[in-house]
Amino acid sequence: MNLAGLNRYMLRKLAVVTVGMFGFGYALVPLYEAICEVTGINILAIGEQTFATGKSKLSANTQVDTTRTITVEFDANSRGPWDFKPAMRSMQVHPGELATVMYEFQNIQNRRMAAQAIPSYAPKQAQTHFNKLECFCFSQYTLDPGEKKSWPVAFVIDPKLSKDVTTITLSYTFFEVGGKTPAAPVAAVDAPAARLSGS
Repeated sequence: MNLAGLNRYMLRKLAVVTVGMFGFGYALVPLYEAICEVTGINILAIGEQTFATGKSKLSANTQVDTTRTITVEFDANSRGPWDFKPAMRSMQVHPGELATVMYEFQNIQNRRMAAQAIPSYAPKQAQTHFNKLECFCFSQYTLDPGEKKSWPVAFVIDPKLSKDVTTITLSYTFFEVGGKTPAAPVAAVDAPAARLSGS
């Protein structure tokens, strides 16, 4: 076979390989979609598609208990000279439902400060069923004089919470980190009671 014939043979071979590669790449799209649908790998993209078309193939969130409504009250306390409050005082949620509330903070001092919030719950049994997905209480913050911040608390109440609980109070105490805040007041001991216990 001469050089010209060898070149033509190689050209035909390369053309076949190129067409084969193009065909394989073209076939990958439906093949990928079929594999993802069977295995459930691409579940997020399917959800986006159904949201865009308005047709939902995904089942509703069965974790939300729509037969119950819980009132969540929000409280804010501060151990220092600053403004700290929830954007709303209460909301009603179903167990298993994702909810978000904003807390507002302003450093009204003329100096920088570092602070952190500590949560508490009432009734006490609600604590293990109050699941926070996002919360400013997870970190410490440094704020400049006059600086304002708004922070979200995203939470879900576990449907396993006792049916007796219809109201939960989420309370935050915001305190300065670094010892600038005076100590919490100690309850005064009743003098007659102290004398009785000492006798």
